[in-house]
Amino acid sequence: MTKTVTEFFDSGEHLVVRFRNQKAVSETMSEAEARELIEAGRVGRLGCVDNREPYIVPFNYFFEDGFIYGHSLPGKKIQALRAHPRTCVQVDEIQDDLHWRSVIAFGNFEEIHDEFERKRVMHELLDHFPLLTPVESFVIPDAVPPEVVVFRICIDRVTGVVKA
Repeated sequence: MTKTVTEFFDSGEHLVVRFRNQKAVSETMSEAEARELIEAGRVGRLGCVDNREPYIVPFNYFFEDGFIYGHSLPGKKIQALRAHPRTCVQVDEIQDDLHWRSVIAFGNFEEIHDEFERKRVMHELLDHFPLLTPVESFVIPDAVPPEVVVFRICIDRVTGVVKA
């Protein structure tokens, strides 16, 4: 069934689109609302480019002062982000098929090398996620553990949609 736009207007903070035969309305979120959803989120989907192909993975994060913080073992995601630091993070809140909010935050990947900052971020991650098993615990016995990559994404733009 083709949907026809029957109403399209800017309500001040939101762009509203209504379709014929559809009761649910999609609205764009304000930047403040989008950032609130990112801050309230716990799991996001990190999007990057690997060998000219999109690559998206879920990850635990926390949001602070315009940065999304996370950690990982070295691997495909980290190699892709090092090669192409421009990235995005998608966060959503879903009640049901017709009631959800979704945000995409765009920014640049930055590794954190300062030891004090690395420890602070890891402490915050484990405070936010007490049941999270640190990735550094998954090592082969008698092997040198791989270096944990602690990173942040410096957010420079956010977009969001509400379906209600």
